[in-house]
Amino acid sequence: MSHFESPLREPLITGSKTYKQITDDIVRGTEGSLGITWLLSTGVAGLVALFGVFCLTWTILYGIGTWGVNTTVGWAWDITNFVWWVGIGHAGTLISAILLLFRQKWRTGVNRAAEAMTIFAVVCAGLFVMLHTGRPWDVFYILPYPNTRGPLWTNFNSPLLWDVFAISTYLTVSLLFWYTGLVPDFATIRDRSKAGSIRWKIYNILSFGWVGSAKHWERFESLALILAGLATPLVLSVHTIVSFDFATSVIPGWHTTILPPYFVAGAIFSGFAMVLTLMIVARKVMNLQDYITIAHIESMNKILLLTGTMVGTAYLTELFVAWYSGSMIEQYAFANRAFGPYLWAYWIMMSCNLIFPQFFWVKKLRRNIAFTFFASIIVNIGMWFERFVIIVLSLHRDYLPSSWTDYQPTWVEVGIYVGTGGIFMTLFLLFSRFFPVVAIAEVKSILSISGNQARREQMDEVKSDEAYQDVDARLIYKID
Repeated sequence: MSHFESPLREPLITGSKTYKQITDDIVRGTEGSLGITWLLSTGVAGLVALFGVFCLTWTILYGIGTWGVNTTVGWAWDITNFVWWVGIGHAGTLISAILLLFRQKWRTGVNRAAEAMTIFAVVCAGLFVMLHTGRPWDVFYILPYPNTRGPLWTNFNSPLLWDVFAISTYLTVSLLFWYTGLVPDFATIRDRSKAGSIRWKIYNILSFGWVGSAKHWERFESLALILAGLATPLVLSVHTIVSFDFATSVIPGWHTTILPPYFVAGAIFSGFAMVLTLMIVARKVMNLQDYITIAHIESMNKILLLTGTMVGTAYLTELFVAWYSGSMIEQYAFANRAFGPYLWAYWIMMSCNLIFPQFFWVKKLRRNIAFTFFASIIVNIGMWFERFVIIVLSLHRDYLPSSWTDYQPTWVEVGIYVGTGGIFMTLFLLFSRFFPVVAIAEVKSILSISGNQARREQMDEVKSDEAYQDVDARLIYKID
């Protein structure tokens, strides 16, 4: 029996799997003909993505005037969606990097999909960074590189520049982390393919000649730890930089020091909710119930409960600081959120993010798949409204009552947002068809200690030890 792990801990791999069965179950989704469900889902997502591309093209052709933004509300759905997508991408780095460093074995069932989700979410976020400048064809001016433009140089005071730094760094490290973990699995798919076939050649190139030698595994594990060490600060830095877009301004509702930790907790909160949404669907559609177990779902729900409580605490802290500051303008900003013309958005935010996650204190609900799926969607709706409340509700009432105005999104803005959802789902469905959704090599690495057959053996040993101890105790009692 292992001396480092409780024998009562729930197994992370069920079904009494062998190593071959693990490979067969996970790789099966990448083999064979395309299923009708996958084709229909990808077709629908692709059509939505095309509509989003149409709206993007419309914006580029006719300008930002096609949006509902105005002189007062200069940031609206564009930055709301940017911050929302970046937040969704946070879970991948947390699961991959921090939980790897802390040796949390439950990450192995969900880390691959979370890493892929991170990349696709950051791609969607990057679209809004370029688009909301109004001149996306000049977006290369943001990059600080030697040029011949004379006095025209990158403005390092611009929050947009630091958004580009954050996103590009985040995307690079996430890509490396994701692809590195895929290399052994690419080799597995290659070895199951017919030698010399197109499929074999593609996966042979993707696997970089991996043969599974001891040296390959040693370098693989070393690289994973190095990347985890590099990626861990990104969990804190990326959304902290995004929050500086707001916190360094003088606008009431933005000018507060709580925004960086508040944004980081909210990003992890929304990211884990999206992972749960996708993994519950993948678990059912791809028959991965033995690898994405109730134990995985419960562990993720505990993180949702923790980060949701942190976000709720930040909401209440904001209200307290506004009251305690004695600033009438700051107090009005928060009173306007709760009781102004957009009060419905504020109370949706509070209900979804502060109240709803508290249901996860109940163990039965944490382990209920249907409730978890519903809750994950509710959380992401609430987190979108949080960004909307922070941005639009802080802008539409500024220091000059003469410039007060409301904001209404146009069909173009709505279309771009819905379209990025289509792009995200199309990329994820393509990923799930051609790449293993669960990390084969990492799941196999925990089979001997976290499989249910290993658990039964451990429990038998524990019962045997307890029986011996009970006999010894009775003998001692009789001798006394």
